[in-house]
Amino acid sequence: MRSSFALIATAGLVAVALTGCTAQAPAPEATTGGSSELVEATGEFGSAPKVDFPTPLMPSETECTEIIEGEGPLLTEGQMALVGLAVYNGATGDELQVTGFGDEDAVPLTVSDTTLPGLMKGLTCAREGSRVAVVVPEKDGFGPNGNESIGIAPGDSLVMVLDVQRAFPSRADGAVRLSRDGFPAVVLAPDGRPGITVPKNDPPEQTEVEVLKEGSGPVVESGDTVVVQYTGVLWDDNSVFDSSWENGSPVTFTVAEGEGSQVIPGFSKAIIGQTVGSQVGVIVTPEDGYGDQANAKIPAGSTLFFVVDILGVL
Repeated sequence: MRSSFALIATAGLVAVALTGCTAQAPAPEATTGGSSELVEATGEFGSAPKVDFPTPLMPSETECTEIIEGEGPLLTEGQMALVGLAVYNGATGDELQVTGFGDEDAVPLTVSDTTLPGLMKGLTCAREGSRVAVVVPEKDGFGPNGNESIGIAPGDSLVMVLDVQRAFPSRADGAVRLSRDGFPAVVLAPDGRPGITVPKNDPPEQTEVEVLKEGSGPVVESGDTVVVQYTGVLWDDNSVFDSSWENGSPVTFTVAEGEGSQVIPGFSKAIIGQTVGSQVGVIVTPEDGYGDQANAKIPAGSTLFFVVDILGVL
């Protein structure tokens, strides 16, 4: 079982907020400095590193050093990354958490403005395949109150070593396809967030799927766990009832035909058989949705419409 620090990470309090290094992206928010260069992390990438640094290590600003160089672009806002995570108290050298390495499930961290500020700044120098040392002062960590539950006293710094094992895109990158007349219109914001307009006509009697972008990645099979971004609206009034975009993070769940699915049948029907990198729109009838039961913002008997970006398969 993961310790409290990993649970905080997966809950989003230290979800990774990363900025990219493409031509139009901002520069990294942290750079190599005297403190981060003192962190040694030896061992093979993906295996729990042996970490050593002098104590107390108390930087004035967040610093990061790429110990093992990755490939491809720097991670950017909206991405989910799977990482091995090792966390230490920079003042005392105490180990707080080592998880996600070797045979353990990697920790999913997402680009988000809800992240711990120092982790956000430090990981702007990371990319898939990177091993990164990040040194975080109190002001970019848990602040003046610390976090006694995980062993951080007021004033303590953090030292983190992360192996970025896999990074998913923030949006579907497939080839655009035209949808048929009468299907809900979808317009994308610059960050990929969909705006949806449902037509005034009555909804179809069966669940219908349209491919809005066709990806070139692996085909999603029944029983797969997928990484997606999505927005769902009610057919009747076009109101958004749920959106991973609004919630600040892509989500993962298992899609299946029948038992084992973690989503409503219409959602699984939309994704199974599609390729990673695709964006699909799906009109979900009540029979393939929530039926005659109300669910949160969804009235009983509602027809739903989702736009789903398929970002990866775990």
